[in-house]
Amino acid sequence: MHEKILSEAEKLEGLMVDTLSRLCRIPAVSPHNGGTGEDAKIKELEKIINELELGKKAEIKIEYVDDEKAPNKKRPSLFLEYPGKNSRRLCILTHIDIVPEGDRNSWTLDPFKPEVRGSRLYGRGVSDNGMCLVASLFALKALLNAGVEPEYTVNLAFVCDEEMGSHYGLEPLLERNLYRPDDLVIAPDSGNDAGDFIEIAEKADWKLKFTVIGKQVHAALPHTGINACRAANILAFEIDEALHKAFPDEDKTFDPPFSTFEPTRRFANVPNTNTVPGREIFEFDCRVLPCVSLDKASEIVRKICADVEKRTGAKIELVESRNDAAPPTSPDSDIAKLLIKSVREVLNIEPQTGGIGGGTFAALFRRKNIPAVVWSQECDGVAHQPDA
Repeated sequence: MHEKILSEAEKLEGLMVDTLSRLCRIPAVSPHNGGTGEDAKIKELEKIINELELGKKAEIKIEYVDDEKAPNKKRPSLFLEYPGKNSRRLCILTHIDIVPEGDRNSWTLDPFKPEVRGSRLYGRGVSDNGMCLVASLFALKALLNAGVEPEYTVNLAFVCDEEMGSHYGLEPLLERNLYRPDDLVIAPDSGNDAGDFIEIAEKADWKLKFTVIGKQVHAALPHTGINACRAANILAFEIDEALHKAFPDEDKTFDPPFSTFEPTRRFANVPNTNTVPGREIFEFDCRVLPCVSLDKASEIVRKICADVEKRTGAKIELVESRNDAAPPTSPDSDIAKLLIKSVREVLNIEPQTGGIGGGTFAALFRRKNIPAVVWSQECDGVAHQPDA
């Protein structure tokens, strides 16, 4: 039976590539990150589902979450449920939103005109999370083409706003009781090329946004102002150094095995060189081991802010966003055992379980006491990079 299903999947290869390219031509960047949201992509996905004739027997619905920044004030997520032998559901969740392309000079192609090079497709959103989205659709299609009734009821979710924290996507949708305690949940949003790693745990997700307020003046008269750029540089360096020094803990369950405290985003300040900026805004993205106290880490950051204010004369505003580490999924849970068995049978390898930096749908399910796992077979470390 496995061979028959795989044979049907191989016949669909060309159509899968075309479908992935078709979806990745549509930017679906959050309106909170300079984009227009996911509406156009959802409409295209609906067309694809109908073309694949999956809607004949499946129940399809779109759930909306209010968002004032979205063009039509709502953010869409699409759900497809196909009945199986068992009413228990195998739930596969992928996200339709993407991150912005970043510096276009770093790209070797137009990020929204995907190109096939060798055996790979390149473009923004191909890796994160387009290929797994398409794989979930065509896995169901291959199953049906092979004349095989799914063992479990298949629930495919194509969800918005994952890249910006799921505040307009899965987080409020979970409150609508769309999922059940006995659901078998997999989020194919992280993995490696070999496919031998199954994620069952995630670190805490802690984001910091600093606004440094000084006094803007002519660069020839810096002594008459307060240079927010210099104060921000001092602040970023000292926080980076202090957090790494205070929390050197390691946990081999995770990859990497230590907490990460990364200065990432820096906002534009003044448009000309000969002006001392009076405002600087920058952010840190931190993925923190469960053993580390975020309260203690926050205390360290706030003390440094107060000290830099005193030394530079600048004022510092700090906004924190945190999601504490969710309880891990047991490797003995039904979904973990089912996925381990499947990887062994299909790829003929022995998978390992462990943890990652975090930020997937799985953590939201784990907080609801619904076991969830994360797995995909993808190129190592290409997410959010140019050409990916």
